[in-house]
Amino acid sequence: MNWLHTILILTVAFLAVFGQATFNGVRHLIGAQVDLLPSLIVYASLSSGLTTLALLAVCGGLWLDSVSANPLGISVLPLFVVGLLINHFRGLILREQRFAQVVLGMAASAAVPVLTLLLLINTGNKPLIGWFSLWQWLVMSLAGGAVTPLWFRFFDWIVGALSYQSLGETSFRSDREIKRGRS
Repeated sequence: MNWLHTILILTVAFLAVFGQATFNGVRHLIGAQVDLLPSLIVYASLSSGLTTLALLAVCGGLWLDSVSANPLGISVLPLFVVGLLINHFRGLILREQRFAQVVLGMAASAAVPVLTLLLLINTGNKPLIGWFSLWQWLVMSLAGGAVTPLWFRFFDWIVGALSYQSLGETSFRSDREIKRGRS
């Protein structure tokens, strides 16, 4: 892809992290924080290259950790691993199917917190885990699955609006021979 697409993805990731850290209405209403980065990782891994995926995992993970109670950088590896796995099998995934987008969004939104939790436990941190954590994990997974198709629609619309659209074929064929002069 081009750099415009990468810049748009990173800008949306920054705004998503800022929004979920600033606006607490959803968190107070349903009792769980919705994480939008795993669903955005699904979009980036299916729609762009490895460079964009790595930039999103590093920048998004660091932005998320800087506004949360996580140690700085703990979210980068789970985001990158999930994105790399999806990117590796993207030739087999039906990118345009809404069902596939929802399932991948749910799987990524379920896997990233679990991998982050495993990293936290293995680094000697003591995260607060209880039965309510299952509710939060379920809400995060369902919300990630619901948001993923919206990313595909949004970015298809934005890239279509801001990118150069090539013209269709003209009435003259490229293999047509034009004879000039007197005959």
